[in-house]
Amino acid sequence: MSELYWDPFDLTSKDDPYPVWSRMRRQAPVYRNQRLDFWALSRFDDIDAAHRDPQTFSSAHGTVLELMSETVLAPGLMIFMDPPDHTYLRRLVSRAFTPRRMAMLESGIRALCVSLLQRQEEMDHFDFVQDFGARIPAAVIADLLGVPPSEQELVRTLIDQTFHLEPNVGMANEQSIEAMGQLNTYVSGQLTERQTNPREDMFTELIEGEIIDDEGGVRRLTLEEATSFALLLASAGTETVARLIGWAGLVLSDHADQRAELAADPGLISAAVEELLRYEPPSPVQGRWTTRPVELHDVTIPADSKVLLLTGSAGRDERHFADPDRFDIHRTIDHHVSFGYGIHFCLGAALARLEGRVALEEVLRCFPEWTVDKGNAVALHTSTVRGYSMLPVFV
Repeated sequence: MSELYWDPFDLTSKDDPYPVWSRMRRQAPVYRNQRLDFWALSRFDDIDAAHRDPQTFSSAHGTVLELMSETVLAPGLMIFMDPPDHTYLRRLVSRAFTPRRMAMLESGIRALCVSLLQRQEEMDHFDFVQDFGARIPAAVIADLLGVPPSEQELVRTLIDQTFHLEPNVGMANEQSIEAMGQLNTYVSGQLTERQTNPREDMFTELIEGEIIDDEGGVRRLTLEEATSFALLLASAGTETVARLIGWAGLVLSDHADQRAELAADPGLISAAVEELLRYEPPSPVQGRWTTRPVELHDVTIPADSKVLLLTGSAGRDERHFADPDRFDIHRTIDHHVSFGYGIHFCLGAALARLEGRVALEEVLRCFPEWTVDKGNAVALHTSTVRGYSMLPVFV
């Protein structure tokens, strides 16, 4: 048997990482990559426990391998924060994702899906991601923030470019950094404009919202903090949902019998979205930094170590899910970690679930059958995101 080796930049396993993750769960549940200086956890219970222990598994050094270092990152992105700063900021921005607001968004998301699909009705093929899946979250997030319609395509293009990948350096490359800089400038400009011209949008809420700490102190977000959160929402909310819908296009094409069940009974779609998240999570790897030594499975991870939590492996852990490599829309899932867990549970999870459900309801109503042109599909692979940037289908 070949030597067990895994790293998130290894292109040889990007199309199907599950066999190597299965070996890691069996042979090295606490895996060490000496060359890239990280540890990795691959079993569900270990990953779940790490999410629940942010005091030990810190996010303050970054959560993307190529960005992680001994230096605590400057205040900015909420996903790169620990309590108490994370707590105060999350308390403020969580107001944007109330159940009431999510319910108000559904009719608009449905209208958008219908409009996108109507453009394809006279076609015998279209791109499930570029013509449909990627456009839904981009438009929804842009509207939520307050990006003018005429500028939404520019923002979507810049977000795509921030996920550009280069060999050996991942997303820490010139094109990605340049796109992030342009996006930062754009968002900062929008927020600055809201300081004197407030509107009914999230840009305004971020610039006017107040943080109340545990001592009762009150302050508003700085421009930098507001910009960082808006960038996080725009990029993470767009990219992961686009990948989720892309995976739906591929997986349901490969499981046509279950797709037919969903088309016949849309009431099954919500559960199918959860199974898709377990089976092919859009973000299968998250990084953490240990603040103390951690002992697991007779192995000690030293303090100040990079640890990758393999969400994608957790979803296929046979210790937690029966027959985990089988896609099953009837599976009962009481808990998965594809949105993280604990204090860093994805703020936009409810919105992602809503977008995924509505997108599937409408695409199955319009096109109950499709076949993926796998020869022309284009995979997207970074150290933390996995899916398709292009998925042509015949209908």
